[in-house]
Amino acid sequence: MKILVLNGSPRKNGNVSNLLKKESDRLLKKNPGAEIIWKNVSDLNFSFCHGCMACRSKGSCLLPEDDAHKIENEIKECDMLMVGTPVYWANMNGKLKSLFDRLVGVLMGESKHGIPLPLHKGKKAVIVTSCTTPFPFNYFCGQSSGAVRAVREVLKSSGFKVIRKINLSNTKQR
Repeated sequence: MKILVLNGSPRKNGNVSNLLKKESDRLLKKNPGAEIIWKNVSDLNFSFCHGCMACRSKGSCLLPEDDAHKIENEIKECDMLMVGTPVYWANMNGKLKSLFDRLVGVLMGESKHGIPLPLHKGKKAVIVTSCTTPFPFNYFCGQSSGAVRAVREVLKSSGFKVIRKINLSNTKQR
């Protein structure tokens, strides 16, 4: 089993990173022999999506080769995807969002009528978020729930089944 971890936090020892590490350890105990592939999105060097949508029919981005292409291959080969992000204005981290924009072609195909087709049916996913807003206001005000919704939309549209969500609130006090 290959588990790809996309750490959307720029803090390598921050709350999201630490939660992803704990969840990785938990998954390794449940799945001995599993391989964890860890990617810090903040370390990746890639261009922004140009919105040409050629990737949907080609299955890969047409921009010059960069780190987003490497992540494309990791996603194709993984059995599970773990996505972690701090909450930024009720959404995922901007660099993680930009990466997902670039990965449209590997996440979703397209029917001859232009209808999006998920390419990762049967694969599982975990979402990890952290938020400074205290519980339960992180949900009432849409902060954590907004970030989870945004990441889940990408994963669900791609065919991934979200099997676990981990949300840490009130991180300002930690």
